[in-house]
Amino acid sequence: MKVLQFTIPVAKENSVIVQEEKQAYFYNHLHRHNETQITWIVKGEGTLIIGNYMQPFKSGDIYLIGANQPHVFKNETVYFEKDSTLEVHAITVFFNPIGSLKPIFDLPEMKEIKKFVESTANGLQAPVDKLSEIITNILAIQEESNGYRVGEFMKLLQFLAEIKDWKILTTISSNYEFSDMEGIRMNNIYQYTMENYSENIKLQQIADVAFLTPEAFCRYFKKHTRKTYIEFLNEIRINEACKKIFAGDFDSIASIAYDTGFKSAVSFNRVFRQITGKSPLQYRNDFNEK
Repeated sequence: MKVLQFTIPVAKENSVIVQEEKQAYFYNHLHRHNETQITWIVKGEGTLIIGNYMQPFKSGDIYLIGANQPHVFKNETVYFEKDSTLEVHAITVFFNPIGSLKPIFDLPEMKEIKKFVESTANGLQAPVDKLSEIITNILAIQEESNGYRVGEFMKLLQFLAEIKDWKILTTISSNYEFSDMEGIRMNNIYQYTMENYSENIKLQQIADVAFLTPEAFCRYFKKHTRKTYIEFLNEIRINEACKKIFAGDFDSIASIAYDTGFKSAVSFNRVFRQITGKSPLQYRNDFNEK
């Protein structure tokens, strides 16, 4: 049986590593690594979980994820079906600012870039109007080698550091202490919840997944995510509801409520408004207008 790792090693053949993935689905377990990453989702849809935050991801998105920040790009269920012909495609630039590149980042000229890289600890999403230029830079890095690659990489960092309207993702910094054992346990909790969110998950069930008593589980989950398990579960359910609204995959708002695990349309509407700041109908209308 394959042993699940939480801290994943990244190949060290270069200071700036470019990894291109073309496969059936992205690595679907919560994990981290010592490198900061810049990921362009060329093709693929699903849910991004980073720290204690989640949101849908889609083709064209670009994310910066800080070193040692737990994360997973979890594709939609349809990607894992036996006869699925779907594919994902992503290009990621990995670098370690306190590794072999540290002398460069310590240069006086790198002050603003270094400050920006430190800000990626909470995870960032690039604004839509900057995607085209970022993609051009990522492709330039991929095409070069040796010193030319490092030069193109520095050009990209300079451009990224000058962007002001990044979307900050998680409230938990990548500097937060998280052991490998705890990471694997959190992965099991996340996986079970994402696979069973439409069911009536009892506290005892999810506590058993974590090999904890219900009382210990509640304390453990709040400590590591700064939110209760029911808050996390509701966020997953509303996240899935939003994706159904995006896709037009529903007969009625009430049908979305029941399909995502809510016992009534009333409770669904209340939680939806708490999380998104809008009613499901307002959310749908705003989306249609855009």
